[in-house]
Amino acid sequence: MNFEGLDPGLAEYAPTMHSALDPVLDAHLNPSLLQNVELDPEGVALEALPVQESVHIMEGVYSELHSVVADVGVPVSVSHFDLHEEMLWVGSHGGHATSFFGPALERYSSFQVNGSDDIRQIQSLENGILFLTKNNLKYMARGGLIIFDYLLEESEDMHSLLLTDSSTLLIGGLQNHILEIDLNTVQETQKYAVEIPGVTIMRQTNRFFFCGHTSGKVSLRDLRSFKAEHEFDAFSGSLSDFDVHGNLLAACGFSSRLTGLACDRFLKVYDLRMMRAITPLQVHVDPAFLRFIPTYTSRLAIISQSGQCQFCEPTGLANPADIFHVNPVGPLLMTFDVSASKQALAFGDSEGCVHLWTDSPEPSFNPYSRETEFALPCLVDSLPPLDWSQDLLPLSLIPVPLTTDTLLSDWPAANSAPAPRRAPPVDAEILRTMKKVGFIGYAPNPRTRLRNQIPYRLKESDSEFDSFSQVTESPIGREEEPHLHMVSKKYRKVTIKYSKLGLEDFDFKHYNKTLFAGLEPHIPNAYCNCMIQVLYFLEPVRCLIQNHLCQKEFCLACELGFLFHMLDLSRGDPCQGSNFLRAFRTIPEASALGLILADSDEASGKGNLARLIQRWNRFILTQLHQDMQELEVPQAYRGAGGSSFCSSGDSVIGQLFSCEMENCSLCRCGSETVRASSTLLFTLSYPEDKTGKNYDFAQVLKRSICLEQNTQAWCDNCEKYQPTIQTRNICHLPDILVINCEVNSSKEADFWRMQAEVAFKMSVKKYGGEITKNREFALADRKELGSPEGVLLCPSIEELKDIWLPFSIRMKMTKNKGLDVCNWIDGDEVQWGPARAEEEHGVYVYDLMATVVHILDSRTGGSLVAHIKVGETYHQRKEGVTHQQWYLFNDFLIEPIDKHEAVQFDMNWKVPAILYYVKRNLNSRYNLNIKNPIEASVLMAEASLARKQRKTHTTFIPLMLNEMPQVGDLVGLDAEFVTLNEEEAELRSDGTKSTIKPSQMSVARITCVRGQGPNEGIPFIDDYISTQEQVVDYLTQYSGIKPGDLDAKISSKHLTTLKSTYLKLRFLIDIGVKFVGHGLQKDFRVINLMVPKDQVLDTVYLFHMPRKRMISLRFLAWYFLDAAVFPSVLAL
Repeated sequence: MNFEGLDPGLAEYAPTMHSALDPVLDAHLNPSLLQNVELDPEGVALEALPVQESVHIMEGVYSELHSVVADVGVPVSVSHFDLHEEMLWVGSHGGHATSFFGPALERYSSFQVNGSDDIRQIQSLENGILFLTKNNLKYMARGGLIIFDYLLEESEDMHSLLLTDSSTLLIGGLQNHILEIDLNTVQETQKYAVEIPGVTIMRQTNRFFFCGHTSGKVSLRDLRSFKAEHEFDAFSGSLSDFDVHGNLLAACGFSSRLTGLACDRFLKVYDLRMMRAITPLQVHVDPAFLRFIPTYTSRLAIISQSGQCQFCEPTGLANPADIFHVNPVGPLLMTFDVSASKQALAFGDSEGCVHLWTDSPEPSFNPYSRETEFALPCLVDSLPPLDWSQDLLPLSLIPVPLTTDTLLSDWPAANSAPAPRRAPPVDAEILRTMKKVGFIGYAPNPRTRLRNQIPYRLKESDSEFDSFSQVTESPIGREEEPHLHMVSKKYRKVTIKYSKLGLEDFDFKHYNKTLFAGLEPHIPNAYCNCMIQVLYFLEPVRCLIQNHLCQKEFCLACELGFLFHMLDLSRGDPCQGSNFLRAFRTIPEASALGLILADSDEASGKGNLARLIQRWNRFILTQLHQDMQELEVPQAYRGAGGSSFCSSGDSVIGQLFSCEMENCSLCRCGSETVRASSTLLFTLSYPEDKTGKNYDFAQVLKRSICLEQNTQAWCDNCEKYQPTIQTRNICHLPDILVINCEVNSSKEADFWRMQAEVAFKMSVKKYGGEITKNREFALADRKELGSPEGVLLCPSIEELKDIWLPFSIRMKMTKNKGLDVCNWIDGDEVQWGPARAEEEHGVYVYDLMATVVHILDSRTGGSLVAHIKVGETYHQRKEGVTHQQWYLFNDFLIEPIDKHEAVQFDMNWKVPAILYYVKRNLNSRYNLNIKNPIEASVLMAEASLARKQRKTHTTFIPLMLNEMPQVGDLVGLDAEFVTLNEEEAELRSDGTKSTIKPSQMSVARITCVRGQGPNEGIPFIDDYISTQEQVVDYLTQYSGIKPGDLDAKISSKHLTTLKSTYLKLRFLIDIGVKFVGHGLQKDFRVINLMVPKDQVLDTVYLFHMPRKRMISLRFLAWYFLDAAVFPSVLAL
C-alpha cells in the first residue's frame, strides 16, 4: 500500500530506520536488533522475520511463528488484536501506530497518532481504531485517516479505556474520576467519581465493571450506576495486571517490603460468587502480565518482563515444565495480548520488536473475521467521447493513424535542416565539487534544476541567466541558485553544515567578522533569535533582565538574563538559547497563542513567520512585565535624580514600554464612558485609500495610536447595544515605542509599496533630479545639484528607493490630551530647538533602533532577520571604540550595513514586521549598573525533588561555609546527557553520511568534585536533573542513567531542577574557579554555559597533538593512572 500523505509524522522516525542500514551510523542502536532485521530499499517498510524452517509448530502448543520490527529502537507501549479483521495493532512510546496483517505480519498501515505522548491503549471498532494517549482520545480509520480527535484537559493523565457498548466508552487514569464518552456525538456524558484514584486497568463482565487501582486494590462496580459494590485488597504495593473469566478473578502485582516494592510470585485468585479470596497460586516467574486462555480449560498465561511465560490452572498447582521463554530483542517485554480466537499471542519488547506465538501453523486471530480492504490498483479510464459539435474542440485530441505520406505541416527540405538540440553545459558548481573514483565522478546536487527535467530557455532568458551567473560571488557562501537572485545572499536563511566532528570544524568566523555573538538556529522554535538580539541591545532591558533572579523553575526573565550574560561574555562565538526556549515551551500561554511550532512546520515554513514573530513580541513583553511585577524593584534601577524608576505596583518593563491612555466611548444619545488602560505596543492601522495619496509614516502612526472607530457597544443610558464612536487619548508616552507593522496581506504590502514610490519621487524632486530607471547620481550630477564645494549631500538614487520609514519621529502631547506626530530630521533642530530642551514641554524625539523583517523565500520557507542600531556602550565593551553602527543579525550571520538598508523594504521579498523606536538620550537617564544576583547560598545543601528522598546523601557532601571556592581553585566536572530527539542524517551518493539535523541532547546529571582541601576528590555536587520532556534514549550504556532516575515520582536520586544546578555552575564561573574534565566543550554547550577559556582545563586538548585524533579518557586513565575504565560507566 502507498502511505504517502497518510502519515505526516512518519518522517520523524525515518532517520532512525535509515540508520539501521549500517550499525556504525548509530552507536546507540543495539547491534543484536540488526541480526535478523531486513530493511527494504526505502528504509521504511520492514518485512516480517519468519522463524527458521527447522522450528515445527505442534497443534495446541504455543511456539514462535514470526517476529517483526515496528519502530527500531522505540519501545512498544501497547499491542492489540483487531476484533473485526485479521490484524495486529502496535503502539509505541513515540506515539506511532503500526498495523500488521495476518499471521505473516505483513505491514498494513503506519502513521503518527501523537507527536509527544505514548500510546497507552488501543481498542478496535467496526469502522476504525481508538487510540488513547495521556490527554487525548483519537479515532482513526485503519488506513490512518482521522475520524475524530477528542482533546481532554491538560491536567488529565489517562491510562485505560473500556468499551461498554458500541457507542459508549469509559476512560480512566490517575484522577479521582472516570469519564464516559458518547462515540456518536463525541461528547462527555458522565463523570463518575471514584473513591480510590489511579484507575489503570478496566475489565467488564455481564455482572460488574472491574477497576484496577495503582494502590493494589480491585473494585467491583454496578453496570448501571457505577457505584462500588465490592472491593478486593489484592496487593499492598501496586497492581500490575488482572483478568476476569467466568466466576474467577486473577491478579498479579507488587508487595511492599522494607527495601521498597517487590514483585509478588503469588497470584491472588477470587471467587466472584462468594466474593472472597481462594488459595493463592504460586508461580515460578515474576508475573507482570496475565490473561485467561479458555480453550479446553480455564488456563492462565503468566508473563514476566524478562520473557518467561508459564501456563497453569487457576485452581491447581503451577508446573515448572509449563514454562517457555520468549526471546525478545530488547531486555524487557513491554506488552502482551491474546487474540479473540486464543490461537495467537503477541509480545512487544523495549527495542520496538513484536513477536507472534501461535498454537497452529495457520492461525486465525478471530473466529469470524471480515475481509480486509487493500489499496486498489491504478485503473486507467477509457477515453471520453468527443463532441464534434463544439467549435473549441482541440484537434490534438483526435487520434490520427500513422501514415507514410507527406503531411501538410512538413517543411520542404530546402527550408529546413536537422539540428539536434545541444546538451546544456555541466554546472560549474558540479565540476568544482566533483570527486572522482576511478573514471566515475560524484558531486552533490546543487539543486539548480528540476529532477530529470531540462527546461527550454529562450535567448532572452538564457542571456539573463548568463549575466546573473557572472555576478561577483559574495563572501557569505558559495552556493548560488538562479531562482534566489532576488534575495540578497546575506539575507538568506543560514544553516549549519555538520561534519564528523559536529560543529568543531564549522567556520562561524566566515559569517561573523565582529565581536558580537550570534545565535544558533537549529534549536526548535529558534525563529525568535532576531527578537532576542533586539531585546539584548536595549541597554535598560539588558541591565534589568540580568539583575533579575527568582525562585520559579521556568521563568523567562531568568533564562533570558542567563542568555544575555552569555552574549556579554562571547567574543564573536555563537551562543544558543536552548534553556530559554526550553522554558518557553513549558508556558501554557505560549502554546495557547500558537507560538510553539512543530519541527516539521518550522522546517517546511508552514507557519506565517511575520504574524508569529509579532505575536511573540506581544507575548514576551507581557510575560516579562508579569515576571517583574512579582519582585521588588532592584535598587540599581533608581533614577539618577532620585526618582523611582517605576511607579508603585508597576514593573520596569511597564515603565519602559507601557503607554497609558484613555478609551472613550460616545453613544449617539450623548452618553460618554471613559476607561483608563495601558498597552505595551501598538499595531499599525492603514487608511482605506486607493487613490495613491501621500501619507507620511507619522500620519499613519498617529492614526494607529489615537485610533477612532465605530462599533456596537453597550450603553448604560440606553440600556442596549448602540452604535458608538470609540476614541483613544494618550496620557503618557512610553520610553520605548514598539510597533507591529501587521503587513499580513497584499493590501498592506501594496500600501507600503505605493507610499515608498511616492516618497521616492518627492525625494528625487527635492534634490532636483528626474526619475530615471537604473540611474544613479554621478559625482558631477551631485555637484550640479548645489552641493557646496562638491560635498556629497545628496544621496544616490539607490539609497532613496523603497524607503518610507523615517529614522526619527517627533511626538508632542497637547493640553487637550491630543498627540502631534511628525517625521523628524536632524537638521530640524535649528527650527525646533534641541530635543532635550523640549521634553520639558511634552515634546519627545524617538530614534529608530531596530527593525525586524520577514524574508520571503519560497525554497526555504522564509526567515526572520533584524537590523539593529548598536549603541556606544556595546562597542566600548566589545571593541574598545565609541561609535554607533547599524548591523544585520541573521542568526549567526552578523554584518555591518548602511543605515538606509535598515529602512529599505522591497515588498517582493523583504517585508517589515516589527519596529522599535527609543527616546533620544534614554540611557543617560538611569544608573544602569549590573549586580550579580547569584549568591553563595546556591551551593548549600538543598532538598531533593524525588519523593523517595534518602535521609543522607551518599554520593556527595555539600560545601560548608569554610569550603567556599576561591579564584583559581580547581573543580572537577563531568556531565551525563539523554537524547530528546534523534539526529536526522542522509547518505550521499558517494557513501558518506551527511547530518541534516543533530540530535537534541538534555543534561541529566552534573557532578562537581573538590580539587583541593581536606576533602579533595569528594564530590560536592551530584545532581540529577528532572525533565518534563519526553526522552527518546537514556544512553544508559554510556551515562548510567536509567528510566525513572529523572522522574520525581519514582526516582531515588538527588533530583533537582536544571535552573538550580545552573545557578551553582554560574556561581563557580563568576568567582573564577578552573574546571578540569574531559570533553568539557560539549558539556558546557549542552548545559548552555559560556565559560572563559582560561577557566577550562580540558584533557581532550591538553593531550592533543596537531593533526591527530582526539584521545579518549579511557586511554588516558590507563596510560597515566593504570586504571581500567569500562564503557558501561563512562560517558565518552
